[in-house]
Amino acid sequence: MSEDEMTGTTTSGTTTTDTTTADGAAGETFEERYRDALLPVFGTPQKVLARGEGVRVWDTDGTEYLDLLAGIAVNTLGHAHPSILAALTKQAGTLGHVSNFFASAPQIELAEKLLALAEAPEGSAVFFANSGSEANEAAFKIARRTGRPRVLALSNSFHGRTMGALALTSKEAYRAPFEPLPGGVEFLPAGDEQALADALAPGDVAAVFAEPVQGEAGVQPLSRDYLLALRRLTREHGTLLVLDEVQTGIGRSGHWFAHQAVEGLQPDVMTLAKGLGGGFPIGAVITYGPEVHDLLQPGQHGTTFGGNPLACAVALAVLGTLLEDDVLAHVRTVGARFTADVLALGDPLISEVRGAGLLLGIGLTAPIAPQLAAAALQAGFIVNAPNPTTLRLAPPLIITQADLDEFVAALPGLLKTAAPEGEN
Repeated sequence: MSEDEMTGTTTSGTTTTDTTTADGAAGETFEERYRDALLPVFGTPQKVLARGEGVRVWDTDGTEYLDLLAGIAVNTLGHAHPSILAALTKQAGTLGHVSNFFASAPQIELAEKLLALAEAPEGSAVFFANSGSEANEAAFKIARRTGRPRVLALSNSFHGRTMGALALTSKEAYRAPFEPLPGGVEFLPAGDEQALADALAPGDVAAVFAEPVQGEAGVQPLSRDYLLALRRLTREHGTLLVLDEVQTGIGRSGHWFAHQAVEGLQPDVMTLAKGLGGGFPIGAVITYGPEVHDLLQPGQHGTTFGGNPLACAVALAVLGTLLEDDVLAHVRTVGARFTADVLALGDPLISEVRGAGLLLGIGLTAPIAPQLAAAALQAGFIVNAPNPTTLRLAPPLIITQADLDEFVAALPGLLKTAAPEGEN
């Protein structure tokens, strides 16, 4: 299924746990209660999960699963990590929410830490939100403040589901039900330098939005050359380069931010969320340098919950643990080994492994990814099919080589289960 939403019924089984409690009618399952109580925007849930520990979760029937998706690149440190529990408990005992009429020490410390990790120059700043969509909404408003009318995004992009973020998202099926969307957005073919140069030539483009790795497109990395062309051409035309690192940031690629793998590539604006809070909702926008710093003036944007002490304390714990345990080096090592091991299987249904670090897409030679994800779930592995020919893995960054080996060993059998007769 695609993004942080299920967009239809699944092919995997569901639990049938009896939920005869004070909160549910006699004999009613969790699935039935879900159907009756929640809007049907996510389709039918695959399972009802009850608890997690490390890189494993258990459903309400007690079945155990190896979590190779981490809530779609969110649970950086896995489930119930001691550092997150300690930070959350300690902060909840002092300040939980104060509104943005006031500041808090965790908010200031987290902003300073992010600026340092981003290697942002003097005059850079942070705005805290609650999600990736909210972060991209703020970046869109920053672009509007340049006074230029046009904004460029890329084919196969995904920037969120709120109206502004949706206007930057290329998939027609997501956009069409909600048009008219905020205007002025044009889509370019990802990777086409000439199309980029032609679009920027009039000199009236406010910003170009791009994901270093397009996760919802099936884990499709933008090439180093194209990323450098983005930076060079936007700078030449006075256009902001906005890098959406919602899925790729906070160590997911083996670098703090995926663009840092390309020497000389620094955005004007970067958006973050997902892994920053390790499961606690938080998003962030980083502006680079004094020229971008003052585009949004007091009163032109805001948030009630953004930057709240609880979220910031948890994010500080996530960053601190990643630093102390040298997790980024671990991500690079196990990601490279997993890629090599999957390719070494030599299965004709596997064409490639794309991505970076622990954001990986297994390319398939047949459109069986949904069936493969369903077979994996039945076998105790949580993965995702962002499109029919890609299986996506974005596990907790603390996953071990042994955990990944377990999935590699099971993969040939899963492919046989998923493949139509005669395709394997």
